[in-house]
Amino acid sequence: MNVRRRPVTSSLLVAGLVTGAAVGGRDLLRRQAAMARELIGKPLGEEALVADRTWKKKYGDRIDLLVLGDSIAAGLGAEEPRQTLGARLARKVGKQTHRSVRLHTAAVVGAESSALAGQLATLPASYRPDVAIVIVGGNDVTHRVPVAESVAHLAECVAALRGRGVEVVVGTCPDLAALRPVPQPLRTIGSRASRQLASAQARAVQPLGAHVVSLADTVGRLFVEHPEAMFSLDGFHPSSLGYKRTAQALLPHVLEAVHA
Repeated sequence: MNVRRRPVTSSLLVAGLVTGAAVGGRDLLRRQAAMARELIGKPLGEEALVADRTWKKKYGDRIDLLVLGDSIAAGLGAEEPRQTLGARLARKVGKQTHRSVRLHTAAVVGAESSALAGQLATLPASYRPDVAIVIVGGNDVTHRVPVAESVAHLAECVAALRGRGVEVVVGTCPDLAALRPVPQPLRTIGSRASRQLASAQARAVQPLGAHVVSLADTVGRLFVEHPEAMFSLDGFHPSSLGYKRTAQALLPHVLEAVHA
């Protein structure tokens, strides 16, 4: 099985949040950080499955679908390539449009928003996807990247894609409140920061013509209420079902982008 080898940064989640917490509670937060790192670990290893291929090839009249961003975009946690976010969307778009869909995943596990420019740089100059899906932000929160800096990188990516004539769908930063392995008060700190980033992302890319999907609002509650089903073994990345529900939330916007 082909795999894309990238570093997993879920174990760094709490370290980033701790440095932003109040000084008076630092000892408590450090103890909780150690507990969370032990609970999360790296049961998924450091590899995301490669699902890039032409899906629904029998239909012809191909659509090119590009996926950029972090481990969610890359599909870490899916049990099979066809269950990654990109593959699920490619299959669903193909079925709905009766067109084949060629998937290209440039997303990198562990990526922050600053990595988007590098992901774009890997694309051939002649490559012009019909739709690009961008999901990023969780690692910016855990590493305490300033919101303005994070959003600027995302906006630059979207502007570059729009400049190529590409329709763009942005899934904003998920709500970190769903991460049960992370104890309180760290979970609350992460939730607040992730929602602030998601709002800023939406404000930045909507004027650029991006189709914006709030992952916190569309699927966040499912992850909070059904963590055993929606998360993979590490309790941090989506499971195959989690990717299914996330793809369902994105699909109407991707189809709208295809027909734009």
